[in-house]
Amino acid sequence: MTFFSSLNRLAGASHKLLIVSAFVGTVGPAMANTPAPDTDTEARNQAIVREAFDKWGAGGNIFAGLLAPDVVWTIHGSGPVAGTYRSVEDFVKRASAPLISRLATPLIPEVHDIFADGNTVIIRFDGSATTTSGAPYRNQFVWIFRMEQGSVVEAEAFLDLVAYQEVVENNEPRAQ
Repeated sequence: MTFFSSLNRLAGASHKLLIVSAFVGTVGPAMANTPAPDTDTEARNQAIVREAFDKWGAGGNIFAGLLAPDVVWTIHGSGPVAGTYRSVEDFVKRASAPLISRLATPLIPEVHDIFADGNTVIIRFDGSATTTSGAPYRNQFVWIFRMEQGSVVEAEAFLDLVAYQEVVENNEPRAQ
């Protein structure tokens, strides 16, 4: 006779409730040992990233103070800019500057969502600007950050690389 057939033979619902309660009670403490998410870390990381995006939206530099100097930044996709960059300097020089130098106005982010899970922060946003030829530039982005001690140590970027490349190929850089 199985446990469940024995359970079904018990006369009253109160017996079933008692047995189920006893069974669940033995599972409960094991689950209590499962670590809860570190909501302090999540809240802190989310606030750091939100503050950086707020500064960027007000005309500041998104990368100043947010990225670790030796950040590993990967741009996913195909095209000349896709790849992995192994420092802020490398990323700015080879990925950010080619685009930014061809924009007549600052790239302004419109943040849709910032999610945090432990040391991972995900930002979904749109960016828009005017190119040096006067054409609009718009793109959609998802950035995934892994943070340590308040700095981004790894980043992954998803965006429309065709739109990025069109700006780089069809606009002259601003005079420095």
